[in-house]
Amino acid sequence: MAEIQENDSGGRKKGKQKKIAIRVDFTPMVDMNMLLITFFMLCTTMSKPQTMEISMPRKDVKDESEQDKLKASEAITVLLGKDNKVYYYEGLPSENYENTTLVETNFSADPDGLRAYLLRRNGSIVQKISELDQRKKNLEITDTTYNREVSTIKKEKGAPAVVIKASDFATYTNLMDVLDEMLICKIGRYSIVDIEQGDLFLLKEFTKDESYVVHQEVIEEIVYEEQ
Repeated sequence: MAEIQENDSGGRKKGKQKKIAIRVDFTPMVDMNMLLITFFMLCTTMSKPQTMEISMPRKDVKDESEQDKLKASEAITVLLGKDNKVYYYEGLPSENYENTTLVETNFSADPDGLRAYLLRRNGSIVQKISELDQRKKNLEITDTTYNREVSTIKKEKGAPAVVIKASDFATYTNLMDVLDEMLICKIGRYSIVDIEQGDLFLLKEFTKDESYVVHQEVIEEIVYEEQ
């Protein structure tokens, strides 16, 4: 509240203006600010941290029978290259990569983009999950049932399995973009593994970029097998 204090001395001369001192008390404002802060804290929904599941290869498993084996018809390998470029090839590479064809793509919404390609490969799974989304929206199934059925659908036979390999030139943004595409395209099986020398050889031959360093013995082996 404001308080006006008049400074009136007995010896004030005639015609001289009276001095008035104004003091504003901000104590009620502090109380009001605390009430507002408390109100917004109680009424605002706090942002919840979002997590995503990432399958990392286990180094302690030696027996191949304990590892998830990929079929050539299901496997897709995504390579993160230089200058925010992304590439992929289908199937499992042979020992000398002779039948492996590299395809350049991007993170845009173009028909040739990575998302469009993954949606085509995973079309049946996406359709089934979309139907579940509608049933959940109509309150026909519970959240528990929805999560269980989605998990089962993603593991159906024929669903693609994506292997993500990042080169030394890839950025964390590139990796996060790929992981976002996995979630958007409902890919149930994907993992991040170290890039191999054969993959670097493919990038080097495709881009004609010598900065993709490949061990000389690997080049000689691949060239020898191709002959």
